[in-house]
Parts: sequence; structure tokens; C-alpha cells
Amino acid sequence: MINLQIPHATTIRALRARVKSWREAGETVGFVPTMGALHDGHLALVRLARAHCDRVVTSIFVNPAQFGQGEDLATYPRDGVEDASKLAKERCDLIYVPDREIMYPDHYTTMLTLEGPALGLESDFRPHFFGGVATVVAKLFNQVRPDVAVFGEKDYQQLLVIRQMVKDLDFDLDIIAGETIREADGLAMSSRNAYLNDDQRQRAGKLNEILKSFGGALHSGADLTEAQAMAMTAAQDVFDGVDYVQARCATTLQSFDAGKVTGPARVLAAVRLGDARLIDNCAVPAS
Repeated sequence: MINLQIPHATTIRALRARVKSWREAGETVGFVPTMGALHDGHLALVRLARAHCDRVVTSIFVNPAQFGQGEDLATYPRDGVEDASKLAKERCDLIYVPDREIMYPDHYTTMLTLEGPALGLESDFRPHFFGGVATVVAKLFNQVRPDVAVFGEKDYQQLLVIRQMVKDLDFDLDIIAGETIREADGLAMSSRNAYLNDDQRQRAGKLNEILKSFGGALHSGADLTEAQAMAMTAAQDVFDGVDYVQARCATTLQSFDAGKVTGPARVLAAVRLGDARLIDNCAVPAS
């Protein structure tokens, strides 16, 4: 019988008291920040944190600072009871559930600004996004004070942004990447997949096929400009809108010179189906 009771903390004081008790016992702490509506991709990150640490904290906070005007803050999926049940089955030690007043109290004024891997791609279409993500993650790191934090490769640009922030701001923790967890047809798991109707869900699985084909063409020596144009056309034939389909340096996310891919590469895309915006990426096979 699985005990579905799992400790919760809703204040920084309660969170730090629990973490302090683990520290005093000589235990290490892993952290998985989420916005809830947990799926198997999130749970794989919890398992990865567990593999590296004695204790695991998972936060659930729908961060308003990373939503722009007209985006889905009000309708973002929320199911705290189901989330707690799933985390208990994964032996998560603590759920941290701060409210908006904890994270952004009255007269809050501080936001991070970013360059480097935060430039382009998502920032071209959601210029508010990474400032909001980096700010809330920095606050969570200061509140939880983990040894390890785990982020998924599905949000690849976000992963690189967080790694750079940790380096730049001297956070004393390690960032571990978890591989993208996919449905049987290749669709990357995401809380926003719940927005898809049956027809859209069938089409959504094509995104990973397009990216793998794009990456395979680059691996085979195809001209970057031509391969990218073909991938963009393929995406436009399937999806309601295409924000980008691009190849970037896997370590910096800088663009390649036209027609030439040098070093490790990643292909990334963002597309729209109805009310859902899907992002995905995959590594270009090494030559």
C-alpha cells in the first residue's frame, strides 16, 4: 500500500526548517521546480533527482512573471491533489507550494535580465519569458538551497539559460539535465498537450518527425539553409502556425554561418495547434 500523504511547505520558514533537518543529518537535497499538472516527464525528473540525492523537493508554482498578455495564465492546468498523489508514488520528500504573495509580495521590483543563450528563438516570440523564468528560479534556489536541481531537455533553451545563470550568479549547486520523455508517436510530454483535441493530437506527433529529419539531413552534410527551409515548409504543411524551426550550436545556441554546421548542433522548433503552442528539439547526430 502506497502512503499518499506527503509533507507540504507553503512558507519559506517551513521549507527551510525541513531542509535544515536533512542537512543536520548529513543528507543531500535535490530539487525539481515545476508549475504542476505533472506528467511522466516531470516524474522522470523527480526520479533523476532521487538518483543523485538523499532527499527531493518538488515545487509547484504557476509563475505569472513568465506569462505574457493574452497567454494562458488563467487557464493553465492545475490539479494539486493528483500532483501530490503522483509525487508520493515517486517518494518525493517535500512539496513546496508557495503562493503569489510569497514569491512576489507587494512592492516587489526585481527582475533578472539575460543575454547569451536567452537571445533569439523563444525570446523572439515571448520576450518576457526568460526574465520571468530566471527570476523565479533564482528565488526558488535561494529558498530551497539544494545541492542539485533537475531540468528537462524538452525546454532546451531554458536549460541553457538556467545553467548560465547558475554560473554567472555563483549559485552553489549542480544542474542536471533529464532527457525528453515522449509519447509513443514521439510527441514530447507537456502539460499544455491537454489543450489538443483529437485531430490536433494526431498532427502534434509530426513535430518530432520533422526535427529528426532535419537533424538527419544536417548529419548527412546537407546545406543548412536548404535543410532548414525544407523543415520549415514541412512544419507549415502540418501546423496552424510556425514560430521557428532552426539549427543552433548545442552549447551556446548561437546561429551557424549560412550553409555550414560546425561542432555539436541542436535543432529546435516552436509551432501552434489551436490553443496549444508546442516546443521540441533534438540533437543532431555527431558526424
